[in-house]
Amino acid sequence: MPTFADQELDRLEEEREAWSDYRDSLAELDGREYEQAEEEAWEVLQRRLAELAG
Repeated sequence: MPTFADQELDRLEEEREAWSDYRDSLAELDGREYEQAEEEAWEVLQRRLAELAG
């Protein structure tokens, strides 16, 4: 059975992955293209973080 510490480490790793996915999705964009993509990417990130928070 996973301990609380194991579960917390897993959650933190998933949060890092969510932030990394967010940054990666915007890395090659700039200007108007970035602005349009950033809004959607931010919403996706916020949903993922909310899911992880439980």
